[in-house]
Amino acid sequence: MENELTAPLQGLDGDEIQEWLESLDSVLQSSGPDVASYILERLRAHAKLIGIEIPFTANTPYVNTIPHQLQPDFPGDQQLERRIKSLVRWNAAAMVVRANKEEHNIGGHISTFASSATLYEVGFNHFFRARSPEFDGDTVYFQGHAAPGIYSRAFLEGRLSTEKLENFRRELKPGGGLSSYPHPWLMPDFWEFPTVSMGLSPLMAIYQARFNRYLEDRGLKPVTDAKVWAFLGDGETDEPESLGAITLASREKLDNLIFVINCNLQRLDGPVRGNGQIIQELESAFRGAGWNVIKVLWGTEWDAILDRDTEGLLVKRMGELVDGEYQKLVVESGAYVREHFFGSDPRLLKLVEPLSDDQLRRLRLGGHDPRKVYAAYKAATEHQGQPTVILARTIKGYGLGEAGEGKNVTHQQKKLNEDELKIFRTRFDIPLTDEQVSNITFYRPEKNSEELQYLHARRQELGGYVPARSTRAKALVADHGELFKEFEAGSEGREVSTTMAFVGILKKMLKDPEIGKLIVPIVPDEARTFGMESLFRTIGIYSSVGQKYEPVDVNTLLYYHEKKDGQILEEGITEAGSMGSFIAAGTAYATQGINTIPFFIYYSMFGFQRIADFIWAAADMRVRGFLLGGTAGRTTLSGEGLQHQDGNSHILALPVPNLKAYDPAYAYELAVIIEDGIRRMYRDGESVFYYITVMNENYAMPPMPPGVRDGILRGMYKYRAASNAETAKLRAQLFGSGAILNEALKAQEILAEKYGVAADVWSVTSYKELYMDGNETDRWNRLHPSEKPHVPYVTECLKGAEGVVVAATDYLKTLPNVISKWVPNRMAALGTDGFGRSEGRTSLREFFEVDARFIVVATLNELFLDGKIEAGVVDQAIKDLGIDAEKSNPAIS
Repeated sequence: MENELTAPLQGLDGDEIQEWLESLDSVLQSSGPDVASYILERLRAHAKLIGIEIPFTANTPYVNTIPHQLQPDFPGDQQLERRIKSLVRWNAAAMVVRANKEEHNIGGHISTFASSATLYEVGFNHFFRARSPEFDGDTVYFQGHAAPGIYSRAFLEGRLSTEKLENFRRELKPGGGLSSYPHPWLMPDFWEFPTVSMGLSPLMAIYQARFNRYLEDRGLKPVTDAKVWAFLGDGETDEPESLGAITLASREKLDNLIFVINCNLQRLDGPVRGNGQIIQELESAFRGAGWNVIKVLWGTEWDAILDRDTEGLLVKRMGELVDGEYQKLVVESGAYVREHFFGSDPRLLKLVEPLSDDQLRRLRLGGHDPRKVYAAYKAATEHQGQPTVILARTIKGYGLGEAGEGKNVTHQQKKLNEDELKIFRTRFDIPLTDEQVSNITFYRPEKNSEELQYLHARRQELGGYVPARSTRAKALVADHGELFKEFEAGSEGREVSTTMAFVGILKKMLKDPEIGKLIVPIVPDEARTFGMESLFRTIGIYSSVGQKYEPVDVNTLLYYHEKKDGQILEEGITEAGSMGSFIAAGTAYATQGINTIPFFIYYSMFGFQRIADFIWAAADMRVRGFLLGGTAGRTTLSGEGLQHQDGNSHILALPVPNLKAYDPAYAYELAVIIEDGIRRMYRDGESVFYYITVMNENYAMPPMPPGVRDGILRGMYKYRAASNAETAKLRAQLFGSGAILNEALKAQEILAEKYGVAADVWSVTSYKELYMDGNETDRWNRLHPSEKPHVPYVTECLKGAEGVVVAATDYLKTLPNVISKWVPNRMAALGTDGFGRSEGRTSLREFFEVDARFIVVATLNELFLDGKIEAGVVDQAIKDLGIDAEKSNPAIS
């Protein structure tokens, strides 16, 4: 292993080595660790200069980072804290076991909290500070599978009732229950962050810590020493998101960030690194990324043994074993430990000669020792200039005994039989009778008990109870309608894109006295693509250190301008990281008491398709803000091709319940939607957020017709009625969205001039709004059969509208088809199913069959199917319009 001590070179005197070691000990005792470290660094540098190659390692020996000689005194009553922790353990286990007894296979997890109880209890009793009007408080990302333990503690605190615990994972029972994992949507007064989708919380925590500094540097909140704690499992670090942003944390010197990794060496199915050492691997990764690493591996009982190890043999042995072997030692007897761990060398056996086999079996690991954990937490909170990761060695299922302690099946353990419960009760001194154990009774001491008085006193000292969530931001008061008026007037013939219209709206909002300072523009290294470079100079790009260099384009008007109070979060090439910032900004109304308004604009194809899990987590967190899918649509992004052209995002937006999804065609539509969003989210306090697609195709923006505001927001409105309605015998209704609305308008003219069809054109701004409304109406009608039926909005719009319907979209045909049930007329859908192509817009729309010509043919074909015209009319139109009827199907080509 990398951390093995190098064996002495042949012929080197052991006494000489001992003299060097004693010399270092003397420096350490006389001058302290900083001086000793400085001397070692000078020696290393000198060796390099004179040509001595020193093998690189980012690892330290497999021992505790903080030696017991430098360990601070434990400030609490350790016996009382153990009793409280034991009660939390019991109620957490009882909750899961009871739930599965009531309803078979309802699920739940015992083992994760069993391994991490000490890690949490030390935090609850001494470190996790609650939020208050005077202090931000600490932010804690609890490991998702440990939720039963967090519920159990809240039960002891009197914040959750027995009934709630009885209904764990059965939220629909009378009186309500508890969600399986941390879910703010379901428990909005309790949980702050959904953390069970593994890998998301570490990244979110990093960007939360950075966003806290952003708010401080911009003067939106006072500078405090509030910390961001993220608890995760060692197996969770396999997820790319877990470690993907750790260099950002060190680069930004986020000493307000603390990771606690519960290293129980097990994933869901087996060891994390059976043939390696996950703790050493993680230490190497984090130290290499510039983090302060604290290892908490061995409990107090090991201190005396290590002190007796004057030759370093025990440390060497600790570094030799792989995790699979360590896991085996956990489940075996003390005699096995003596033989297989210490028995490799007679001198090691001598070290543990005074200990019985039972004592060997009970040697604690560091993550189960409150004194070791407290020392690590204290060092982490006091460390400056770097984020800290604590690697705490634990046993998965600690305390479950034969039911699953340290075994591969531990993660799936949901049930304990009566005998196993009694053993658990006895081991942790739970004051329950055998009958109460058989009934799986929850236990909470009397209010005036020593345990509860201590528990409440500790939390009062730390400002209150956690986790807890509340909406603390003050609502906006101004009516911001005037900000958007100019965009309702149109562009007066100038051709602009909806992306540029958005930038114009953004500039206006940034100047507003109430909301300007609250706007948080977020861009993943595409600001120039979206025409936002003018903002570099005016509001600046946020940098925690300002700008230490002169940019190469300093002599240009729109140079790259970083500053300490900059407003733009220019995240680099990371959609996931940008989403982390969006989530931090979009939940600041609760976490920080500040109504920050994030606008995250990105290549739309790299949104839902790439970071949908983060978007789902954001929805769970009741995030507020705007996601802007830039250069949207399958055919509006010229030249980019298969991986960039987006025909999917509005389909992928459908499942997110509290997301409002819009595909506007014109600047006034965009302005109305953003204005409405700000009102709903930041003045009315609704738990919704917005996805809006904007495009880079330039065309003239018309003025806003009268009376369409409600239609824009509800999903559709008639944009242009047919000019030949009085004379034409054939009728049609054309639906267009985004840039394809202009194709529908061209088709309207062709149908009128060449085929005598009077077609009305509708702007469909949101198929999702229409879909949600239709389903809601159907549900109401189904549950109220005796009352007058409600009418879906799309049906109401088309009341009296004659003729066939053709819906053309730059997205999959599925999108318009989701509303076909409520369209009273025959309907055909045109869309961009298939892979994108590197081409121009005209060729792409022909390829995907969504241009004006194909809209005309689809309309005529629907009229033929409706019996209104002959098939020959359609055949002739295909020839006249130059359409190749034998072209390949774009959906599969």
